[in-house]
Amino acid sequence: MDVFSRYAPFIQDFIYQNGWENLRGVQIAAADAIFNTDENVLLCASTASGKTEAAFFPILTSFYENKPRSVGAIYIGPLKALINDQFTRLNDLCREADIPVWHWHGDVSQSHKSKMLKNPSGILQITPESLEAMLLHKHSLIPKMFSDLRFIVIDEVHSLMRGDRGGQTVCLIQRLSRLAGVNPRRIGLSATLGDPKAAGEFLAAGTGRGTVIPKIEAKGTKWRLCMEHFYCDGVQAKNEKTDNALELPEKATDVAPEFADPGYGFVFEHTKNKKCLVFVNSREECEAVTTSLRSYCDVKKEPDRFLIHHGNLSQSFRETAEGLMKDDEKTLTTVTTATLELGIDIGRLERAFQIDAPHPVSSSLHRLGRTGRRGEPQEMWFVIREDRTESRAMLPETVPWRLLQGIALVQSYTEDKFVEPQRLDRLPYSLLYHQTMATLASCGEMSPAALASRVLTLEPFRRVSQDDYKALLKHLVITDHIEKTERGGLIAGLAGERQINSFKFYAVFQENEEYTVRCNSQELGTIVAPPPAGEKIAIAGHVWVVTEVDRKRHLVYCEQVLGKVPAYFGECPGDINTKILLKMRGILCCDTQYPYLLGNAAARLREARQTAAHSALVSSPIVNLGGDMWCVFPWLGTYSFLALERFIKIKCAPLLDMSGIDSSRPYFIQFRMRVSYEELAQTVRELVKKPIAPMSLLFEDEVPEFEKYDKFLPDSLVRKGFAFGVLDVEECTEWLKKTFGE
Repeated sequence: MDVFSRYAPFIQDFIYQNGWENLRGVQIAAADAIFNTDENVLLCASTASGKTEAAFFPILTSFYENKPRSVGAIYIGPLKALINDQFTRLNDLCREADIPVWHWHGDVSQSHKSKMLKNPSGILQITPESLEAMLLHKHSLIPKMFSDLRFIVIDEVHSLMRGDRGGQTVCLIQRLSRLAGVNPRRIGLSATLGDPKAAGEFLAAGTGRGTVIPKIEAKGTKWRLCMEHFYCDGVQAKNEKTDNALELPEKATDVAPEFADPGYGFVFEHTKNKKCLVFVNSREECEAVTTSLRSYCDVKKEPDRFLIHHGNLSQSFRETAEGLMKDDEKTLTTVTTATLELGIDIGRLERAFQIDAPHPVSSSLHRLGRTGRRGEPQEMWFVIREDRTESRAMLPETVPWRLLQGIALVQSYTEDKFVEPQRLDRLPYSLLYHQTMATLASCGEMSPAALASRVLTLEPFRRVSQDDYKALLKHLVITDHIEKTERGGLIAGLAGERQINSFKFYAVFQENEEYTVRCNSQELGTIVAPPPAGEKIAIAGHVWVVTEVDRKRHLVYCEQVLGKVPAYFGECPGDINTKILLKMRGILCCDTQYPYLLGNAAARLREARQTAAHSALVSSPIVNLGGDMWCVFPWLGTYSFLALERFIKIKCAPLLDMSGIDSSRPYFIQFRMRVSYEELAQTVRELVKKPIAPMSLLFEDEVPEFEKYDKFLPDSLVRKGFAFGVLDVEECTEWLKKTFGE
């Protein structure tokens, strides 16, 4: 029987009504895996390939044939907006079959949730944080709600594998399954996975099943790419066109107002009469870019055509942008962070811009994949901005690192199909605290042995030893996060109760202390570290002057003014893989012309290659810059670079009289050294004769808190988690041995 005939009649009708002439490869492959096996399934296919329908057509068919006695499937999505979007799509599909679709997150009405609790059935769409809240507050209802749970669909599974949030999701699924006495199949959906096998193992953790990863035949995708480079001070070299470059516009690319940042001016000109997304790498930059682009509209007496979308904005602002972008008659542009990187439907996009290179290849692919729907090529314009170097600048500062990184991201995928594998070998002690407190909050008093048995058997903690867990529990008792009862059992203590009772407890990702910003009765969004009254802030794409700060209630009152000011939402971390750094070095060594480079970018790449050819930049990993000034170019990724930086500071510096150690992560490390290269090499060879102990790369009394709940852990676990779970000592050691000889 063919796949179409196997589907339920209402799904066949849905396919006819939508004018589908045939099923896509992902839908055929998914149907075979779901109908004909009892394994978990991982579907990896490009954006807009129909993965959601591919997963749910077989699931809904099985529900049509054998109706579940409870909620039959859970859809876990990383974003509320994505859930809202999928809720509408699934409702349209399920309405005629009388299969209920429920959504559950902080913005959903209580009446909708109450209806689901009275009649648990069909499909539940939920975020990890809301599922955590459900397990805490609806603990006794879980067995009834999910007694016949058959499937858990995890959308954008790659985004949940980047840190503690993915581990939390696995913990939640395991805890729910134990409570309900079920073992549902897991179906993961993703457009970009660097290591599908590892992702399949992550998906299957604790199920006792394997994971089927169908090979999906995909049609070739056409891309339109261009990349241009600008100095932020506005003074650009003469545009020189490469032989194969895209045609430069007849007018200058930075013809916005005279005071315009040339990179932003380029974006301003090339979003006209187009429906576009402009991606940036931080909320701070999102506000700055939007404010600048709107000010250019004002100066040129043009209507404002720019919207803004990021995680600190209020729900109403985000939904307004999403709603306006769905209207294909409007040629608007939204400046956004990763919040619009995933599959929220915002209609047909003509062009995407990326200001500076995104850190992972996967982000580039997702952002590019938002465009080119309805048969058009996917189109991305990279706008690389860097500060101009002074004429006396030393060698490493003359290299256009961001430009090289942007080219390397493109070439790594087009030449090697490389996508970064996820790091799944961390020691998640912060998550361990969170799940310990969540277990006590939901289960009540437990003996230490019962608590350890319940928590340490969750898959993300397979590397955590019994001794480490004992150390954590002892510390939590001392700090009153856990209280020991007269019977010797453990319950949440006063300090622990304060954490559990906060709505912020449901999330394991790091949050800054946020203040809600209001203008009269209108809520604009949130900021961190608010300035005193009289200072300016940027939010919602405009500039405001602060009139009052209510620190008790975490409120900031303001009035709109004209002008420009940077906004601060905290740092935006970015991890770069070693293969990207090696690709950057390869780009400097070769003479390949890249057809997507525009004039400035092509000229600056030529300059960088000339610099590399006349120096030891790529031929030697350590270069003398003159006198006692040295520079290391390791071409290592973020975590191994960090280990090397610490090796130099902690191990080498005291022995070799090094000083002025200054890093530009992960590109180079500069320092002063009064001994010869030969003495450095001999010292390193002696140091690496024995394995480098990860704990030896921490500074004395250093407690490197990075995760949300690190502050509640004993210092020993924070240090151990960083040394063994963050630093890539193995790759650093390999580099040292290869560079200096064993």
